[in-house]
Amino acid sequence: MQRPTYGQPPPNSPPLHHPVPQHVSTVPQLRSPPPPVPQQQSGYGNPYQQQAGPGAAAPSHAFGAYGGFMNDQTAQMGFQVGQTALKHGQEYVEQNFNRYINVSALKHYFDVSNSYVVNKLFLVLFPWRHKPWSRKQTIGPNGQEGWFLPPREDLNSPDMYIPVMAFVTYILLSTLLAGLRGAFQPELLGYTASAAFAIVFLEILGLKLGSYLLSISNDSQLLDLVAYSGYKFVGIIVTLVLSEIINRGQGTGGWAGWTIFGYTFLANAFFLLRSLKYVLLPENSTDNSRGAMHTVARSQKNRRTQFLFLYSYIVQPETPAAVCYAGLAGSIAVVIAASVMDLGAPVYLSVHSISLYLSLFAPEYDRYFADMALAATAAVVAAGTTAAMYIDAKTGIGADITALKGFKRGGKIWEEAVKQKRTSLYYLWEESALRKGNEECIWSREGCYTWTQAYDRIHQYAQWFLSQGVRPGDLVGVYLQNSPDFMLIWIALWSVGSAPALINYNLAGEALLHCLKISGATLLLVDSDPALQARIDESKSVIEGELNMRCVGLEEAKSVVVTLPAQRPGDELRENLKGSDPMCLLYTSGTTGLPKGCQFNTDRMHMVCSQRKAGTSRTVDSDRWYDCMPFYHGTGGCAALNVLCNGITLCVGKKFSTSNFWVEVRDSRSTWITYVGETARYLLAAPPSPLDLQNEVRGMNGNGLRPDVWIKFRDRFGITEIVEFFNSTEGVFGLVNYCRGDYLATAVGHHGILRRRLLQKTFVPVRGDTGTGDLIRDPKTGFAIREPYDVGGEMLVAVPSKKAFQGYHNNPDATEKKFIRDVFEKGDLWYRSGDALRRTDDGRWFFLDRLGDTFRWKGENVSTAEVSEVIGSFPGVVEANVYGVQLPNHDGRAGCAAIYIDPAVRGTFDYAALLQHTRTRLPKYAVPIFLRVVENMTPIHNNKQNKVPLREEGVDPTKVYKGDEIVWAKASEKTYVPFTESHWESLNSGKASL
Repeated sequence: MQRPTYGQPPPNSPPLHHPVPQHVSTVPQLRSPPPPVPQQQSGYGNPYQQQAGPGAAAPSHAFGAYGGFMNDQTAQMGFQVGQTALKHGQEYVEQNFNRYINVSALKHYFDVSNSYVVNKLFLVLFPWRHKPWSRKQTIGPNGQEGWFLPPREDLNSPDMYIPVMAFVTYILLSTLLAGLRGAFQPELLGYTASAAFAIVFLEILGLKLGSYLLSISNDSQLLDLVAYSGYKFVGIIVTLVLSEIINRGQGTGGWAGWTIFGYTFLANAFFLLRSLKYVLLPENSTDNSRGAMHTVARSQKNRRTQFLFLYSYIVQPETPAAVCYAGLAGSIAVVIAASVMDLGAPVYLSVHSISLYLSLFAPEYDRYFADMALAATAAVVAAGTTAAMYIDAKTGIGADITALKGFKRGGKIWEEAVKQKRTSLYYLWEESALRKGNEECIWSREGCYTWTQAYDRIHQYAQWFLSQGVRPGDLVGVYLQNSPDFMLIWIALWSVGSAPALINYNLAGEALLHCLKISGATLLLVDSDPALQARIDESKSVIEGELNMRCVGLEEAKSVVVTLPAQRPGDELRENLKGSDPMCLLYTSGTTGLPKGCQFNTDRMHMVCSQRKAGTSRTVDSDRWYDCMPFYHGTGGCAALNVLCNGITLCVGKKFSTSNFWVEVRDSRSTWITYVGETARYLLAAPPSPLDLQNEVRGMNGNGLRPDVWIKFRDRFGITEIVEFFNSTEGVFGLVNYCRGDYLATAVGHHGILRRRLLQKTFVPVRGDTGTGDLIRDPKTGFAIREPYDVGGEMLVAVPSKKAFQGYHNNPDATEKKFIRDVFEKGDLWYRSGDALRRTDDGRWFFLDRLGDTFRWKGENVSTAEVSEVIGSFPGVVEANVYGVQLPNHDGRAGCAAIYIDPAVRGTFDYAALLQHTRTRLPKYAVPIFLRVVENMTPIHNNKQNKVPLREEGVDPTKVYKGDEIVWAKASEKTYVPFTESHWESLNSGKASL
């Protein structure tokens, strides 16, 4: 339909005094009838008859046979008086009655034909295969679309003839059936009509209210909505008649009544879903002829979709027969409660079906008894369902059952894979590839692959690896940037029963050699990027000599790969793969020393990649997933593999870039994104753009989303679902938070009452020494001191044996340090997570700190995460990295925050206000004494903060990077002031103390 075009405002027009929304779409209007237009008519007393212009000849006998009589002066005067009175009467009617109902427009809705009525009735009852659903419009002389065609010319146009006739027929039929059963009363006619009218009125009011709340801007004709609301009576009449015939006058109960009712219910709902779709779900338009672009955020479109579903399947089909206001109020309460709690459609449908069925069959019973029964039933059902949903939201029982059932299904899938000797993840990928065929598998700037093309290329790589001597159980070093080939190589290694050792391509020198050595690989694939090749060349003699590892460039390998046959490797290469075998070798970030290798076991990843089969995935086949996090990192790489094994299109970003992130998300049409660490903060720090909401992203998945940016990021970019998980590379202690809305926002996980009871002796917080990192033990018993969950502490995980943790690859000493015995009783064994968390009484988990990050000052423990959140919420602070620094002549560590200030406000930044901000939100001992104003942000390669070098430099001005500035504030100060070498000397000599 043609959108109106907007020209310049008239001269001297008043300015707008309200902000122009950037997220609201102007949707097509339901302009069924054109406005009334004066027409040339001939006839007696027509007030709109055109006047003859100058020179026009008057008719000689304007009134035919009565011309002589009308030429009488008295008669002419009387005629003029009558004509004037009639004209004023019509004007009065038009000015008052048309205020509510446009009489000329009403004719449009009754402009039907016999063929239209028959075809429309058929469409209402059998809407399943009808196409198209869009309405036809007139075409003006300029070629533009105009008004909608009347019903007789367009089957998709709403009419009033069928709804009115069905409305009257329903009332008469209901009373007729009541009479046949001896239950007719004169009041029944009025009661049934009143109840039906009230229901229609409330439905339209609800639609209007919902449109307003969802910012759906439209000027829908009232009669359009009345018409759509009235089509339900067709299905009700069919249900009553057929049930009466099939049941031979015994009423509308039994299997026949239920079956017919179910069919007409779904048919009417489907009809409305299709008919009203273009009203609530407008498409974005960039056509200049249609005005400026109208953007509807993905989150807003999702809410409109839910509202359309509710209106079509829940509210609209509600039968008005004897439905009482209490029942209707109960249904509305259920819908509102379920919408707020986000519990889905099944509950709505069950409650709706009960109330609809009772309402439909009410004429069989005494009218007044039926009223009371319906009111009581609807109230009980509504109250009970609402209470159940409230209890579920508070206790999380539903989420617990879903998670536990999913875990059980995943276990059965793994058991079946073991039984069939198909434990390799290659089979999950292959199943998706064969199913998806020529659909797009991988998108990237470098090029795209269909599933079939990727399948063939993987087998070509597999043949190359076999020619290089790679055998089942081997690890192959991978020193590559993100690209489609990275994923193809990974899966190709699975196909021959081996796995990749994922080397961080930012490493060089000793750290690089260390990672290569512990992998035990004999083959290393190297990216063609000159910087990466240069790092390898620096150590190539040691790599090829001492480590006996061949280095092969990716481009060199590809030139051979493309010539090889795409022959699928035999199953015998994979049939002996065990669950404890690695599907890859990952490495820790190495912030506290050299990286440690951690093998990611096959059985663990198999559970992840079977999520869709187990029914726990939030994705659908049409999703597209953008991932620019480094594939050598656990989150980025495993997310990409999970996507491919579940048949989802992977959109590859070479590396993270604030300026390029959303460009690639939009270009790739991605519906999900992967994030790690401070990714959201960096994207949020970019200047706002009109394009912020112009994305199709429905959800984001990752870890490290900080509380101070969570809601800001979600609302700015219109993302409705956030899946935040908490885990480490080692992967023994894991949590996940499926978050929609504010209730679970900022939490790293959530356990309902069932999982809290099941895991209360598995995940346990204990008290620790922040200085040494050791557990604090009770001097009397020698056992650890368990902390309350709402206080929190380092999380320990009960394990049956050391086999629960696969250990650090070729590093038994580091593995042993992760276990501790005799924690609560002699001989027990626990895994140390190294992370401090707390859990609220309703099951929400919140991150406190990493072991070693928390520091002690003035005899109190200071959580760096808590302080970072407070400082990061201050306007102008883009990033805050908090740590403790040692000072001369002082015990413990003093708080210091490395802050990156928005360059636009750095010159006018209010340090006094920041100090006041922290003092009002933090305990006195937790307020940072020092600020290090950094020139650049401080992430490491995976977008996580690195505290180690900052902590080692401390606040000694002679050691701090010259581009950074140190400021400090004593307890008596009201603002931060520069910290100079003379101040440092005062602390060193003991002249100054804090």
